[in-house]
Amino acid sequence: MSVNSCLKRIILTLVLSASFVSNSFSTNAPSPTTAPNGFADTVAPLLPAVVNISTTTFIRGRADMGQSLDLPYPKGSPLEDFFKDFLDRMQPEGPRNITSLGSGFVVDPEGYIVTNNHVVADADQITVILNDNTELKATLVGRDRRTDIAVLKVKTDKKLPFVQWGNSEKLRTGDWIIAIGNPFGLGGTVTAGIVSHLSRNISENTRSGDFVDGYIQTDASINLGNSGGPMFDMQGHVVGVNTSIFTPNGNSVGIGFAIPSEVAKKVVDQIRQYGRTKRGWLGVHIQPVTEDIAEGLGLKELKGALVGNVVKDGPAAKARLQSGDVILKVGSVEINDEKSLPRIVGEIPVGSQVPVVIWRKGKIMTLPVQVGEYEEAEEAGVIPSPDGGKELSKGIEVHGMTLQPLTEEIRQRFDIAKDTEGVLVVDVAPKTSAAEKGVRPGDIIMEISQDEVKTPQHVVDHLKRAEKDNRKSVLLLISRDGESRYISIKISPDEGKS
Repeated sequence: MSVNSCLKRIILTLVLSASFVSNSFSTNAPSPTTAPNGFADTVAPLLPAVVNISTTTFIRGRADMGQSLDLPYPKGSPLEDFFKDFLDRMQPEGPRNITSLGSGFVVDPEGYIVTNNHVVADADQITVILNDNTELKATLVGRDRRTDIAVLKVKTDKKLPFVQWGNSEKLRTGDWIIAIGNPFGLGGTVTAGIVSHLSRNISENTRSGDFVDGYIQTDASINLGNSGGPMFDMQGHVVGVNTSIFTPNGNSVGIGFAIPSEVAKKVVDQIRQYGRTKRGWLGVHIQPVTEDIAEGLGLKELKGALVGNVVKDGPAAKARLQSGDVILKVGSVEINDEKSLPRIVGEIPVGSQVPVVIWRKGKIMTLPVQVGEYEEAEEAGVIPSPDGGKELSKGIEVHGMTLQPLTEEIRQRFDIAKDTEGVLVVDVAPKTSAAEKGVRPGDIIMEISQDEVKTPQHVVDHLKRAEKDNRKSVLLLISRDGESRYISIKISPDEGKS
């Protein structure tokens, strides 16, 4: 055989072998997704629906506050000049404005806009700036601190460009995404990246709470001012709401997080319908099922949520759930871990009855539970406020008094005994009957007209009934420094606004 013939056979053998190897790999592995040539065609129709949000908070100066300050000296005292100079240095003479910027997106042509709650929190004035630089005053429809979602409404004589929700549950790690927002107040800015991780648990590093059981992590640049802006998939659908970043210096380092659309859109729908969220609630405190716990309970799989405590008189208690039960399924949905339970239950309509499958003492049982309302339990102080341990929320204002429920955080913060029932007075407006009669911040209202008080709403409802009955005053039982006393306050129509 000639040398040329040998070479031809060797080359043919190598080609056939390479072809076999190539075909073998192609049948066993998916073909890689190629990077897009550009994002311009996808972005163009989306930009008009993304808006800038500017908020202004008014800070009162000394001139506005001076009359209500409880100064530690009598008028004419030698200390008066000293404190006057101190106040002059520490507080401006007139009011100041604090302005911040964020992002949002239109979800309805009638002017409904989604953003982050922390973008508009405590804002006295909200301005929405459209893509064509049109400025519109916005009103707050409602907000949810637990998921950091807020809904705004603007009045306009034309239909606004809007975007549609996508399905975040169809995202995969490595998928391309696009973020549009207003970083550093520069105006509409587009960045792109990939989904770096799904179901990222960042509860210790975010404003959001238990109802986001996993965030979308991305390497797309998300900077200050991007909060509340949309994250799009390559079909131009909103799959996330940009909410926070992990950063050592305040700027993007390639680790950003978004609230999944499957969470956000349900919150938005409830806010638009009710002005607030109305979530389902079981009334249990839960913890993860670890290997040791599973072995001790005889569970073969690390699934479910372990009931550590059952809230007294809550839905679970009425259904006879017990500490030590492991919740395996709610309705038709399996509970893979404890993080998913609050979100799954929260999506169940309040008042509906659902079968809850549990593991108890080596047996599987099914108990029917009538789902309660999470927000009602939170208002009653059964559930800690998302601001607990940090700042007191604004509370309910009625007849010059600002009232807070006695949550566990408030009890610890103000050293209030567990057996003390009532509501906490956190502020008393000057020149009101409550102030004149000696009601002070820190007082606990235990009774109103000899009816027990458990929530601020109880006080509001009682005062409304008293006004309707044309009563001139009500009797409060106040606890102060461990001692009880009765205080009668007058009911004035001007003070009755709550």
